[in-house]
Amino acid sequence: MECNGTKAALIFKIVFIKIVCYYSWVMEKRILAPSLLSADFANLRDELIFCKDNGAGFIHIDVMDGHFVPQISYGQPVIKSIRQLTDLPFDVHLMVERPEEMVDSFISSGADWITFHYESAVHIDRLCNHIHNAGKKCGISIVPSTPVSCLEQILPLVDLVLVMTVNPGFGGQKLIPYCLEKVRCLQKIKKEKNLDYLVSVDGGVCGENLSDVLDSGCDIVVSGSAFFNGKLNWRG
Repeated sequence: MECNGTKAALIFKIVFIKIVCYYSWVMEKRILAPSLLSADFANLRDELIFCKDNGAGFIHIDVMDGHFVPQISYGQPVIKSIRQLTDLPFDVHLMVERPEEMVDSFISSGADWITFHYESAVHIDRLCNHIHNAGKKCGISIVPSTPVSCLEQILPLVDLVLVMTVNPGFGGQKLIPYCLEKVRCLQKIKKEKNLDYLVSVDGGVCGENLSDVLDSGCDIVVSGSAFFNGKLNWRG
């Protein structure tokens, strides 16, 4: 009996180690992008250090104009002022109307990636090419009500697809579960068509649903409130 108990304990230990190793491998393949909208604006220097110390690979910067979404957040001067505070890439998420009129100023302010909304731009092909010609990465985002099928002609042109899992405009919302199916669909299309864009999930990601978000196949996880409140256990 003692021998059997020792053997069972050994098997349990091996399985546990394999699970831990697999989880570590999965996490290394994903990028954490804290959303600066949930940071303490009075201490952005410290918050950026906190991001890097806690596993961030990107900084996600939500720009709101009060028209495309209800609220107004921050703009080019803030981004330019914090650019010197970190070497992490800035993904500037333009939740604005007429993003084509603002792209150049945000690039000048320090954006590495420009992500704009499918719903707010008409000449998307032109805008994607403009961003690439400026030497930056181009992302496109869709709100929960926009199907992946709308992006069929656009996907070869972009470096990132940002799937909104809440209705944009406010922090602290709950993730809309059906949006994760879009991530699976986008990863399937990427494989079938041999494309190389990244898929990002933004909205309501927290410790309770992180495993579901990762299981959907996303490459980038955007987290705001949960990350800065210490409720997103990214590193296990």
